[in-house]
Amino acid sequence: MSAILQRLRRADTNLLQLLVLTVLIFAGMAALNPERFLRPYVFQSITFIAPELGLLAIAMMVAMLTGGIDLSVIGIANLSAILAGLFFHAVGGARGPELANLPLPTVLAGIGIALGIGVGAGAINGFLITRLRITPILATIGTGQVFTGICLVLTGGPAVVGFPKLWGMIGNGTMFGVAAPLLVFLVVAGLVWFMLARTAFGINLALIGTNPKAAVFAGLRTARTVFLSYVLTGVLASIAGILLSGRTNAAKSDYGVSYLLQAVLIAVLAGTNPAGGRGSVPGVALALVALMLLSSGLQIMRFNNFLVDLIWGGFLLLSIALTSWRSRVR
Repeated sequence: MSAILQRLRRADTNLLQLLVLTVLIFAGMAALNPERFLRPYVFQSITFIAPELGLLAIAMMVAMLTGGIDLSVIGIANLSAILAGLFFHAVGGARGPELANLPLPTVLAGIGIALGIGVGAGAINGFLITRLRITPILATIGTGQVFTGICLVLTGGPAVVGFPKLWGMIGNGTMFGVAAPLLVFLVVAGLVWFMLARTAFGINLALIGTNPKAAVFAGLRTARTVFLSYVLTGVLASIAGILLSGRTNAAKSDYGVSYLLQAVLIAVLAGTNPAGGRGSVPGVALALVALMLLSSGLQIMRFNNFLVDLIWGGFLLLSIALTSWRSRVR
């Protein structure tokens, strides 16, 4: 019981630190440029853009729970969206009202194709890591390049432009005055939180990441659990691909490349231990809000994109250093 209480206390401390960081970033950006930063449009745009990055960050957090990482999420997201787009073009034509007005069953079939790609790609990663014993970072770098290469072969380089209106509503629509991508994110994030916090699968993931050898001696099916965790990250990446293609009405092999570093940063900033054993969905959500506020503020102040990348890299190194220091102190 005492161990559980200590874990809850640490989780609350991490969330409190993230909340303070979010408030400080908001206050700082509002003070520097209140006329432009405090406009409703800024926060409305965040609700459409942030969910796809948030799903990738949750996928990264799930992989890190076992001490691994998934660097193929961008390739999976783009491949899922491209194959769905090519399916729509094959059914409704490359342009015109037939493509735009494809019925709901066809759109649902496209969603099924995208999610199926996520499951298959995640299963490939899981097989390489659990059966062939390839280090996760090497396995997912390799598969990420393969998935991106398949995207290039399928499209020849240019973007697949044009998706059904119903597909676009997933990325640009609203429901009850709330952005549809935000609702998708909240539902998926809630399901993943429940899975990790309230099911044997989630508890086993944390145990494997905390002490893999002890997990084996305890009789846990570590290979199966790790395999399923990468299937989950693949599905999350494919949902992110659906949101991204729905928002932009296009799919391309290099869309969202900058999201990879940001997803790792958000996961680590949320308190996820890269060595495994610790991570939380609420923490990822708070870290996502903090970084989106910071990113919006930097764009409003017209910071150079190269300088923004430098800031993200510095934040990542600082977050990893703080996480490592906290782990040593504990």
